[in-house]
Amino acid sequence: MKNLKSFILSISLVMFMTNACNESFTEVPAYGSLSDANLANATGIDLLLTGVYSVLDGQTNTTGGWGSSGDNWWMDVISDDAHKGSTDGDQADLYDIEVFNWATGNGYWLGLWKAPFSGVNRANSVINLINGSDNPDDFKVQMAQARFLRAHFNMQLKLKFGNVPNITPETAAALEYNLPNSGETALTWAHVEEDLTYAVNNLPSTRSGDYTEPGRPLSHAAKAFLGKVYLHQGKWADALTQLDAVVNSGAFSLNTEYVENFKSTGENSSESIFAIQFAADGGVSNQGNKGGTLNFPGGGPEGTCCGFYQPSQDLVNSFQTDADGLPLLDTWQNSNVANDYGLNDDDAFTPHTGNLDPRLDYTVGRRGIDFNGYGAMPGKSWIRASFDDISGPYLAKKNFYHKGDDSNKGTGGWGEQRSGINYHFMRYADVLLMAAEAAIETGNLAKGLDYVNQVRNRAKNMTVADAGPTYKVEPYPSFASADYARKAVRHERRIELGMEGHRLFDLRRWGNAKSVMNTYFAKESTVITSFARGQSYQDKHDLFPIPIVAIDESQGVLVQNSGF
Repeated sequence: MKNLKSFILSISLVMFMTNACNESFTEVPAYGSLSDANLANATGIDLLLTGVYSVLDGQTNTTGGWGSSGDNWWMDVISDDAHKGSTDGDQADLYDIEVFNWATGNGYWLGLWKAPFSGVNRANSVINLINGSDNPDDFKVQMAQARFLRAHFNMQLKLKFGNVPNITPETAAALEYNLPNSGETALTWAHVEEDLTYAVNNLPSTRSGDYTEPGRPLSHAAKAFLGKVYLHQGKWADALTQLDAVVNSGAFSLNTEYVENFKSTGENSSESIFAIQFAADGGVSNQGNKGGTLNFPGGGPEGTCCGFYQPSQDLVNSFQTDADGLPLLDTWQNSNVANDYGLNDDDAFTPHTGNLDPRLDYTVGRRGIDFNGYGAMPGKSWIRASFDDISGPYLAKKNFYHKGDDSNKGTGGWGEQRSGINYHFMRYADVLLMAAEAAIETGNLAKGLDYVNQVRNRAKNMTVADAGPTYKVEPYPSFASADYARKAVRHERRIELGMEGHRLFDLRRWGNAKSVMNTYFAKESTVITSFARGQSYQDKHDLFPIPIVAIDESQGVLVQNSGF
């Protein structure tokens, strides 16, 4: 993917010049602009297509930073997996979001709204360019990439805001962007399905010839995303058909070591389905994860900034296992993994001695346990949040460098160490667990058991992060009922994919976000006492509010989501 990354710095200028063109320039392009005729060739189309890829990280010409971060890290802050982190007053807008004081003018919503629409618009530009070329059939693979990426961005908008307008190549060509988010111009899942189906039928199934860069999707990735779209609609049989096809393709497999998914040695491995191709390329690392810049220890082994994105006690507790190495599916909230909340580094502390799933210590940094090869995490001195803030004693690990993994290590100044660790929109373990869920919901418990146990057996056999804890994880011997199987696969998704930006959307599609979150508020506050701020998850929180700026700029064409 290095070649693709090297193009991205030039994309902002190219996109600006391209967007400068309008109908008044159709005969003689303005000086410094590019006409479609200049771009309607393999080089020009690929350059514009690279501009679409460049929006995957949420950074565009007009929006950027952590509010629009493509890795969805702060979606976990709205779930039971994570706290905002740092001090309550730092990024006050995100504090308001975590405590469910949601104002339509909050700047975080605007970043989350603008970046995907930028991706949609850029994809539409590529589609229109190909359709206007002399031989559109010569660019089917490029068209498939553009439609796959458009489906991705539209899926993000659909999952987050629900009611959004469908910006098509035709409306974009006519500069008709101010469309209602209801009725005939509303985005539907069918629109996303159509794009992904085209991608399934026209993307290559292997990397060969001039299609070798790992950041570009294969047809299997399009099938996996289509299966996910079906999953979100409860189309279980359709989802299973697509996801089974990915599993049976033989194109993917689980890495032997879980942690390899978060290191340079495991980038674009057999487990990677589709990922943001980050790179730590020196200095400020413009190709690094700008949106995740805040999410390192407050100090810590590399003197980093800024202590955001802290795992919850509730997430940590979910990794507890019983004497048979199985999760405490019904009772994990009844006991707490030992924690050092309220303690300073020099206060006595003994780490948890009970059984734990070893994936915990590749997901969460906790006192007394090795932190990504840097030695034992010492405790409070690496936590920026005070005891009076809402965020607790833990650190995120999947997004932080491993000692010696220098190719992923940002080299900018304080607060600018942008990571080169790829972010997985989807990896093979996710596919297996989605397929397991679809199998269970269609009555095939045996297949669901097999898929879940493939994930658990990897956890059982992998190298552990630390020699101290009592790790015990085993596969399920059987699923006695559909209800038990459903509970098992949902729990497995949480502990396998924790701190990867998926949890909120899982809760919403399962229809239990309200009950889970309100229970979480009560339970978490018994350990992190400062977390009790009167939070309440209501039905309206199943979608984000449409930014008031967008509604005002539409002059009322856009209609606000219910309850805001």
